[in-house]
Amino acid sequence: MINPRSTTFSWFLYLDFMLISSLLILNIRNQLDFGLYEILLLSIGIPLILLWLCMGMLMKMSYTIVETLREFWYKWRSSRVLILFIVFVALFLDNMLLTTVVPIIPDYLYRLQHPKGTIDDTYKFLAKNCSNREIFRNRNYFVRHPSEFRAVLATTCDWSVSWAMNKTEIENKQRTISLERENRWIGVMFASKAFVQLIVNPFVGPLTNRIGYSIPMFSGFVIMFVSTLTFALSKSFGLLFLARAIQGVGSACSSVSGLGMLADRYPDDEERGKAMGTALGGLALGVLVGPPFGGFMYEFVGKASPFLVLAALGLFDGLLQLTVLQPAVSSEPVEGASLRTLIKDPYILLAAGAISFGNVGIAMLEPSLPIWMMSTMGASEFQQGAAFLPASISYLIGTNLFGPMAHRIGRWLCCMIGMFLISVALVGVPMAKSIYGLIIPNGILGFAIGMVDSSMMPTMGYLVDIRHASVYGSVYAIADVAFCLGFAIGPAASGFIVQAVGFRGMLYIISFIGFCYAPLMFYLRNPPAKGEKMSLIMNENHNAFSYTRSKSLDNENGY
Repeated sequence: MINPRSTTFSWFLYLDFMLISSLLILNIRNQLDFGLYEILLLSIGIPLILLWLCMGMLMKMSYTIVETLREFWYKWRSSRVLILFIVFVALFLDNMLLTTVVPIIPDYLYRLQHPKGTIDDTYKFLAKNCSNREIFRNRNYFVRHPSEFRAVLATTCDWSVSWAMNKTEIENKQRTISLERENRWIGVMFASKAFVQLIVNPFVGPLTNRIGYSIPMFSGFVIMFVSTLTFALSKSFGLLFLARAIQGVGSACSSVSGLGMLADRYPDDEERGKAMGTALGGLALGVLVGPPFGGFMYEFVGKASPFLVLAALGLFDGLLQLTVLQPAVSSEPVEGASLRTLIKDPYILLAAGAISFGNVGIAMLEPSLPIWMMSTMGASEFQQGAAFLPASISYLIGTNLFGPMAHRIGRWLCCMIGMFLISVALVGVPMAKSIYGLIIPNGILGFAIGMVDSSMMPTMGYLVDIRHASVYGSVYAIADVAFCLGFAIGPAASGFIVQAVGFRGMLYIISFIGFCYAPLMFYLRNPPAKGEKMSLIMNENHNAFSYTRSKSLDNENGY
């Protein structure tokens, strides 16, 4: 770029100006008698001067604009808010993929195992013999609304009413029995992601302490992108299982590195609580949008469509990470506590247990609630996904509300109240007689889980600060393990428990366990600092007191 302040440019402009000025003075002295030569010089020189003046001004303006943009770019890249947004988007996409499959998998697996179902054969026969093709086109609707099916048959071909209704009723009962048998395998497939994440988390935590957070974060995006495309293209149970397991690896990288990065960028405990609440809002938003989005796209567009949309959104997140984080190796200046040391800490284990028991209830509902709704309410795919909307919306409210509030009223108290509310909500779920009856218990459930998560995630970082070195990769690996433990045990065990004691009995059991665990949060009211950490805290308090006292003495003496 040409600098308008350069010496060459200034001398050129000066000589040009002097030449024109000399010619003007000379001709004024000769009574303004301009010759052809002078006129040519003036006609070329004056526009040249104006041109160079304009170019100089434009170059100066462009130079200033470029410097301003460069300064803004550096500030923008180092902004904590932008880092928070990246973590928000990563958690949003991870959990949107996690829940998009909830209304899709049960019906899709049934169709894979029954490609030429007898229900389709029945509706094809009726459409052909009753001269009404709408019967076959609307078969999914009629399966869920037998009274309207009877009314249509009565107006088009009344001879088939008794035969068709008996046949479809038998076929629907067979479908319900088949879905209940599939409950175990669906639960195992849902749990595979959490099991893989459990295995990978202990490796990701120490890895972030050695190479930093940016590389694992970007690796998580790449793996999640592959998992999303696998979901879109898979047409067998094995490939769906593989896609779910691959997602566990990507989730481990994104969650641990993302939460660790936030804890590192927000050292103040109150600010950290707000940041964690906002980041968990991304998780909540993904859980909120996922089920209805997946159910709607699957029912009206096709199985691959929701995953292709998620893949496109994932590309945006990847480009943002490449631009802002610029993945590179950056080790921590302080050596953090080992994973074994943190696991032995009873206070960290207590907080991790709250995360597990707080989420195991909703994890059990993911595979079992859609099937229970299909068998008791005849719910459609979209309704099965929409049933989780109240929980997701209230979770979003709870995390953003109690992120900053829990620091003021006590995180242990927020968590304990949340655990009690979870127990109450789980008891209320099987009492619902329609999809509208699920609004209140699911809403309370989501709000209470938001209280637990937004209280315990910052608590994990705080416990490391006061009891160990302030390096957060390993402790958030433990937090993510606790979260995944709930989502691994819940879906895997739900199918077997439902077959043993029923849907209602399963929820009563997990409700009782959570109710018994809640009072233990009292031990997190004032966790003690360890050894050197305690002395450092005492020294900081003493120094602050000495500084305040000396300042007040100076004011009294008139200094």
